[in-house]
This record gives sequence, C-alpha cells and structure tokens, in this order.
Amino acid sequence: MLIRREHTDNGGLLGIWKMDESRAELLQLLPEHMRSDAVEHIKTIRSERRTTEWLSTRILLFMLLNEEKTILNHPDGKPYLEDGTHHISISHTKDYAAIYLHKTHLIGIDIEIRSERVRKVADKFIGDTEYIDPSQKTVHQLLHWSAKESMFKLMEENEIHFKHHLHIQPFTPVSKGIITATETKTDLNRTFNIHYEVHPDYVLTWVAG
Repeated sequence: MLIRREHTDNGGLLGIWKMDESRAELLQLLPEHMRSDAVEHIKTIRSERRTTEWLSTRILLFMLLNEEKTILNHPDGKPYLEDGTHHISISHTKDYAAIYLHKTHLIGIDIEIRSERVRKVADKFIGDTEYIDPSQKTVHQLLHWSAKESMFKLMEENEIHFKHHLHIQPFTPVSKGIITATETKTDLNRTFNIHYEVHPDYVLTWVAG
C-alpha cells in the first residue's frame, strides 16, 4: 500500500510502500502490460520476502512516476534506471520499501525498522567520538546507521568503512530534523545534510549530494 509520495524541497521525489499484500495482490497492482514480465522474473526469486520486495519496489516506482521504468544494477549492486532519466536509491526493511528519485543529484535513502538488535553491532559503525543520547540509545544508534547507509548509497566509492570514513556530528534525536555528517574516505572531505524522521515503526533518512 502506498503510504507516502512527496516532492522534497530540493526537487527530489520520495515514496514509501507498506508491504502488506500477498504476491497475488501485488501482481494485480501492476499495470497489465508489466504483469507477464513480472511473473516470469519472480519465478527466478527463491525467497518470498525478496519477491515481495521486488514487486513492491516496481509498483512504487510506477506510482511515483506514472510510467514504466526498468531498474538495473551496477556491479556493486547499486540500482540505476535503464533510461537514465533519474538517479534512484532504494531501501527495504521489514514491511516497508522506500524509493528516492532525483533528476540531477546523486542520492541515498534508507529505512530501518525499529529494533533493539542495533545495540549488538553499534560499536562496528559508531565512532568513539560520536555522540549517543543515553536516554534514547536505540533510536539514536539506529539513526546513525541509517544516516551512514544513506551516505554510502550516495557516494560512488568502494571499501567505505562506516566507523572510520563516515562521521555524524552531535545531535539529539527528535521526530524529524537534519543530521550533519562528513566523510573522510575521499580528499574532498564532503559534508552532507541528511534528513531524518522517527516514526513509531521505523526511522527514515535521505540525502542528496
């Protein structure tokens, strides 16, 4: 189910899909001319969850642009549109899919279900000098992860280490805001303003470069 479609303030287009349909229901939501190819493709996907993600993403993209687009992947797995009309970033988490599109800017988006599991791996991606609010530790850690995922998707670099190359400036989480972050992977040492939102089920971050 489409739960969000909106233009961002920098000219991007953002959409979120709640994946609560069956495979059959998702196929019926595809335009008829796209359905037969989709049926053939999902035969090659072994995982039911991956099938749901694949179908939901294609439906969401169609609903965002109101036209059929083909998503391909670079060798590193990053998606792109075959016709090159937009930059695209895609994210999936439990029950949700998100897409961010922009005609001219490199972009990144990430959506993460809220879970305590992030605490177990936080030391792998949060630097020693990065601030975590002890009163909302889990959501703050999750926002760090999500923001760095969005940065990683935007950057056209290999072998990025989240802890050593991507750095989140101190902030205290609220319902929505902007995270300032820097990268030290390249000589440019770029700074990014990453939008974030905290929802009851998930956190969302997106960035344009």
